[in-house]
Amino acid sequence: MRDDSPNRYERAFESWLLDHHVPYVRSDEHRRLGPSHESVKNFDFLLFPGPDRKVIAEVKGRTFAGTTLVGLRGLDCWVTVDDLESLQLWREALGCDHEAVFVFAYRVARADVDFDGCEVLALGIDRYVFFCLRLEDYLEHRTRRSPKWRTVTLPAASFRRCALRPEGLLWL
Repeated sequence: MRDDSPNRYERAFESWLLDHHVPYVRSDEHRRLGPSHESVKNFDFLLFPGPDRKVIAEVKGRTFAGTTLVGLRGLDCWVTVDDLESLQLWREALGCDHEAVFVFAYRVARADVDFDGCEVLALGIDRYVFFCLRLEDYLEHRTRRSPKWRTVTLPAASFRRCALRPEGLLWL
């Protein structure tokens, strides 16, 4: 694993990718480039989970402070409008053969948690669980969270219905 990212959530997801032998390229986030004349937020990873499959992944780090993952409750899944627009622009620029997902990386805050069968990644003293949401699902079910901060989220029922465990990336 490369350890040059200051983002612990991206490092954790990169470890998951390495553990599962998923080929990937990490984007250079130091410069905002763009598929057009506009400045567009870069995605985090371009994944190659199978033959002829390309997945654009944007990692969003959150903390899970609950005691159980049964029912997938207590999992924040908000993103900014800029995140949505940028991921859409990148998918359009890279072509229709690219899928786009948000990867929610949850750092587990408590010592004793019922993971309900979810895979747990231990990285140093931290533990992480991951869930993925397809861009299309997010766009279809989003609701406004904060107009001031330009954030959106998914209703809990939509999150539970649409969330995929990261191994789902291998078979999307």
